[in-house]
Amino acid sequence: MPSSLFYNQFVTFTLRESKPEDFDRLHQIDQECFPPGIAYSRRELAQFMKLRGAFTLVAETPRKKIAGFIVAQKYQRNMGHVVTIDVLATYRRSGLGSLLMNEVESRLRADGCDAMFLETAVDNLAAIKFYERFGYVIVKELPEYYPNGLDGYLMLKRFANQKKA
Repeated sequence: MPSSLFYNQFVTFTLRESKPEDFDRLHQIDQECFPPGIAYSRRELAQFMKLRGAFTLVAETPRKKIAGFIVAQKYQRNMGHVVTIDVLATYRRSGLGSLLMNEVESRLRADGCDAMFLETAVDNLAAIKFYERFGYVIVKELPEYYPNGLDGYLMLKRFANQKKA
């Protein structure tokens, strides 16, 4: 079901479920958003999008241009996982990342999740600050987590003490 939110006087995004024909563009966006060694190969992205319990939301501009996307998964009975969130540089700081995160958290909470986790590179300070604003905390360092040898952080957010939306 599409939803639209107006974040400022210039940018309106509509969220929708991804379609098979979006894949090439989503992979291209992932390559633009992350450096080699962190960006997913076509095979990796396709596998993550097909995981049991996974879903991919696409954010479009009014002209139907894909501005970003998020892949998430109901990982276990009560745990959600953000696999990746990708927002093109042009649309960063527009509220699009928040729109995507809010929608994923809302869906996963409604589906019975009481916590979510994600991984991020230790040197991605903008992402770390973004996730911390959403209540995620670093729970573990992941040595050589990325194929290029870079360490990662495992970040977690619990919903247990929050009312479901």
